[in-house]
Amino acid sequence: MNATESDILVEVNDLKMHFPVLRGLLKRQVASVQAVDGVSFKIRRGETLGLVGESGCGKTTTGRCVLRLYDPTSGQIVFDGHDITHLKKQQIRPIRREISLIFQDPFSSLDPRQTAGQIVGEPMKIHKLTQNDSEYQDTLAELFKTVGLDPAMLDRVPHEFSGGQRQRIGIARALASQPSLIVCDEPISALDVSIQAQIINLLQELQEGNEGLTYLFIAHDLSVVRHISDRVAVMYLGRIVELTEAVNLFDNPKHPYTRALLSAVPIADPVFEESREWIPLEGEVPSPLNPPSGCTFHPRCQFVMEKCKKISPVLKETEPGHEVACHLVK
Repeated sequence: MNATESDILVEVNDLKMHFPVLRGLLKRQVASVQAVDGVSFKIRRGETLGLVGESGCGKTTTGRCVLRLYDPTSGQIVFDGHDITHLKKQQIRPIRREISLIFQDPFSSLDPRQTAGQIVGEPMKIHKLTQNDSEYQDTLAELFKTVGLDPAMLDRVPHEFSGGQRQRIGIARALASQPSLIVCDEPISALDVSIQAQIINLLQELQEGNEGLTYLFIAHDLSVVRHISDRVAVMYLGRIVELTEAVNLFDNPKHPYTRALLSAVPIADPVFEESREWIPLEGEVPSPLNPPSGCTFHPRCQFVMEKCKKISPVLKETEPGHEVACHLVK
């Protein structure tokens, strides 16, 4: 599906984020960690783009660059038609209202000294979104109801809430600034399995009730990503290796890494589980401090060719809406 320029909310072009490694008394740079190494993608208004991969592949760093919590080493980030890549602190402030973050850990992301109402209301005060105290209190109560919490809990402190309730507070805080984009950084990985589905369903309901609300959903659990995402980008060692519609990714994965990840996802049907192919992943993810030459996946790929060891494959469209970075895929 081709999107017009007005449909695109976020456009990331050749994004790189390298962290310097400093040593000695003079803190000289001796190397760099290539956390994100040439990532490009677009997110349409009102859609959810899932960003998946193993731990340490650069998912969270990519999200934090989009939020402009990090200054990218190079590349371009365009939000709602505006290049925000190199905006200074004061220039980025109005954009911050439009982009929110749901943190991974609901236990450490809430200030224990503040009440739930103060935590959720802080973005409204910073961005001056209410005219008076009455409107402020009404909006707080409405936000609590929206995320499934009783407004009577506004004066409680974080330790009085369960993990799932704390994450609902985090979601309410993200919604408080009326954003266009919410970066969800593994928002359910720290929660009990019984609570995870509730939070995913809440995020979907919020999006259905607000057509313009857009998610960048970062996760390592492919079954969760399948449930919530419209499109999925698979990352490996700082690069996107496959990007397509969620349904297409699960029905027709093309990159060997994607196929290996999907083969490890358990399926409830024992007959199908018995008959499907299991693709083992050999070894560990290489260090981004010293990534392999050529295709970074080649040391773990069972289909490796000599070409893979020398030439890095480019992410290219192999069929409409399906991009793959692999020498095997034509």
